[in-house]
Amino acid sequence: MNEVHVLAVEIPRELAQNWGWFLALGIGLGVLGVLCIVYSARATITSMYFFGGVLVAAAAIECVNAVMVGRWSGFFLHLLGVLLFGVTGFLLLRYPLISAESITALMAAYFVIGGAFEVIAPLFMSLPDTGWHVLNGAISILLGILVLAQWPISGLWAIGLFIGIDLLFHGITWTTFALGLRAIGAGSASH
Repeated sequence: MNEVHVLAVEIPRELAQNWGWFLALGIGLGVLGVLCIVYSARATITSMYFFGGVLVAAAAIECVNAVMVGRWSGFFLHLLGVLLFGVTGFLLLRYPLISAESITALMAAYFVIGGAFEVIAPLFMSLPDTGWHVLNGAISILLGILVLAQWPISGLWAIGLFIGIDLLFHGITWTTFALGLRAIGAGSASH
């Protein structure tokens, strides 16, 4: 039952030869992540404008869909989508600071509730590595409490910081992937 099976994966030669593009992607994402962390307030506001724009575009697409379906019963469902996306997008664009504060409060509540679930669930379920689940849950609860303790000020920096951390780790992941491809390419070239 404790056997470990190694799965051999063959990396295509073209992928290994183009490792530099993956390295550039990783470095680019890492730099963007650091910038978002350093300028977290600007990144937060920028993300509100971005999401607001996406929602307004979604409202326009739903409007076109509503016109295309005509008298079909789905017309009112599309119309509801237009209203939901349009109003939410407009509010994000019109009031980015208040939107960021509201979304930050929801994120903090999510961390606290989700973390509590991860701490409590292993008590009632037999999960492997229960300690890791409990630790992850405790960290989530702590993160949620820290964000809530500084709310509404945390609404100005939390989203940008979280986006920056995510981008930084994606950058690190792609960079290590590229370096692994480079090593594979160098290894196959020597044979």
